[in-house]
Amino acid sequence: MEHYQITGMGCAACSAKVEAAVSKVPGVKSVAVSLLTNSMIVDGTAQADTVVRAVEDAGFGASLDMVRNQAEALKDKETPKLRRMLIISVVFMVLLMYLTMGHMMWGWPVPEVLEHNSFYYAFAELVLCTIVLVINRVFFIKGVQGAMRGAPNMDTLVAMGAGVSYIWSIFNMMGSHDTLYFESAAMIVTLITVGKMLESMSKGRTTDALKGLIGLAPETATLLIGPKEKEKIVDVSKVQTGAVFAVKPGERIPVDGIIIDGVSAVDESALTGESIPVDKKPGDHISAATINREGYIKAKATRVGEDTTLSQIIRLVSDAAATKAPIARVADKVAGIFVPAVLLIATAVTVIWLLLGQPLAFALTRGIAVVVISCPCALGLATPVAIMVGSGLGAKNGILFKTAAALEEIGRVDIIALDKTGTITEGAPRVTDIIPGKDSDRDELLDMAGALEGRSEHPLAKAITDLSRNTNIRIADFTSVTGKGVSAFITDDGYARQIAGGKADFIEECMGESLPTDVAETAAELASEGKTIMFFSMGSRYLGMIAVADTIKEDSSSAVARLKAFGKKVVMITGDNEKTANYIGAIAGVDQVVAGVLPDGKEDVIKQLMEEGKVAMVGDGINDAPALVRADVGIAIGAGTDVAIDAADVVLMNSRLTDVAAAVRLGQKTLKNIKENLFWAFFYNVALIPLAAGLYTALLGGWTLSPMIAAAAMSLSSFSVCMNALRLNLAQIH
Repeated sequence: MEHYQITGMGCAACSAKVEAAVSKVPGVKSVAVSLLTNSMIVDGTAQADTVVRAVEDAGFGASLDMVRNQAEALKDKETPKLRRMLIISVVFMVLLMYLTMGHMMWGWPVPEVLEHNSFYYAFAELVLCTIVLVINRVFFIKGVQGAMRGAPNMDTLVAMGAGVSYIWSIFNMMGSHDTLYFESAAMIVTLITVGKMLESMSKGRTTDALKGLIGLAPETATLLIGPKEKEKIVDVSKVQTGAVFAVKPGERIPVDGIIIDGVSAVDESALTGESIPVDKKPGDHISAATINREGYIKAKATRVGEDTTLSQIIRLVSDAAATKAPIARVADKVAGIFVPAVLLIATAVTVIWLLLGQPLAFALTRGIAVVVISCPCALGLATPVAIMVGSGLGAKNGILFKTAAALEEIGRVDIIALDKTGTITEGAPRVTDIIPGKDSDRDELLDMAGALEGRSEHPLAKAITDLSRNTNIRIADFTSVTGKGVSAFITDDGYARQIAGGKADFIEECMGESLPTDVAETAAELASEGKTIMFFSMGSRYLGMIAVADTIKEDSSSAVARLKAFGKKVVMITGDNEKTANYIGAIAGVDQVVAGVLPDGKEDVIKQLMEEGKVAMVGDGINDAPALVRADVGIAIGAGTDVAIDAADVVLMNSRLTDVAAAVRLGQKTLKNIKENLFWAFFYNVALIPLAAGLYTALLGGWTLSPMIAAAAMSLSSFSVCMNALRLNLAQIH
């Protein structure tokens, strides 16, 4: 995918025009234009210069975003300009209103030359109005440009509303001097500028989460140079892969790396949302922007620049905001025809009132009010502002959405399919039961088992050695019998004794006798719980058994319960045998267990589940890649620092299954917010355009909506949509 910066867009009609133009370019598979960030993402084989040419032919500017400087792209450049325009406009607007309202309605004093000469009085209004219009000339420039390129936009509506009022007033000024609309023309552009500034400020707040992430990036790093490891502070952009750097207590880690010396507790809350610091030791990975809370550590850089975890997170959040959610298609279709439709309605309203016998001034006022009150911006912003806030809130909590579609779709899923290993369970075997024999004790069993399994490379052996104590037991002649067990000899006390560990029949063979009956019964009971049993003996003496299992995570049961409370069907998919799978599934509380499934068979299971409804697949992002791609939403859990998993639509930075429930809840709340925004954007136009046209005049006792009030209403519409989206920041997703 290629990223572009787009210039010249003013409303949803503009972004729709750009999308339509680029989608026709040969080789373009998909295109998404964001009015919020003035960016475009294009997927396909089309050349960049061809895409840029298509945008320019449509009347806008485009450039390939090579640097992807997010900080610069998100910098609020519009609000300061709009604020200056507004302040100057208000100064002259106050003078104009003093003349038209203060003097005429309340008799406030004016210079004698104006009071006794109606032409001079009208001319003063003309001068003040002209100054305000010139200050806000951007609306006229963009409006005319949009109309000339066949893509009329919001600025076209504003330019027409204010322009017609201005020209009609000049025409009347040459005659009666009575019916002048100079204050309306000036007030329209001034109030629209107020709305634009409020909209710009609120749009800026929707990107606060992304700006916060960008602000986390350290600016400098302390490199260790030469054999004596002399410290040198450099710009973080100068750090290269393989460089050794130091991080002192309280400092932010500059780049991703691996600790080579020192221990610490690292605050990773900025990336994962987890408030408890994580203990780190040599060999552990550390990520840029996390904080070294204690201890001096040295590390080797593994990822720098745009490859760091932080940069990948920023990219994902930004891309999610730049893509389109499926629900936005409705607004896009409306926005594409909105402005021409409004112009036709305004013309029709003016003509109808004239045919009904109303004066030209009244008919024009109704047409102008229709033009001014219409607002395509609210439609264009309804979806992207909610997506930006939602994806930003997710990032704060370690939940990363790659696209806007993923954020919307996860709120619609009916079935959650969970991989067992590493998702519901820890993904690594642990000792669950230690049962010594009658002639042994727990310490002896652990000591002998640890000494023996310390030589084994079997995955289950590590679970035992992690628990065993450091002893001086020496073994010799270590032997591993595939599929059965291991054995060796110990030679303390001056004579050799065989110790063995493994399956029951192997131990019986080593002991030269059968295991006691009660041992077999206990082993069968443990095996029914999905545990793997290892027996141990010394010579002819039975030492005991140790049970090992992939234990369920602490939060798995509560996470499944939350998902079921949302009305979701929860299915566990695993390659384990049915007995083990059913035991784990029962503890977790899932609705359905599908056992004995090979990795390439998970995709088929997802296909079958998709016949029942929308499916989200939760897996580790690598082994489960086919199933993740097949599902409506693929969720990679336990991704750690590797956030760029291609197969997944959603990446969870933590290994917590409760984050799946949080992601679903966030998706539901974001989707609800989008629907609210779209409803009010549509409702605003459906309700107020007829009001502006004078349709309700008889019902309202002859009251009509003036263009000034229409401008004020339009100004608040986009602001209201943005503020509603910002309410998402208050959502409790856990």
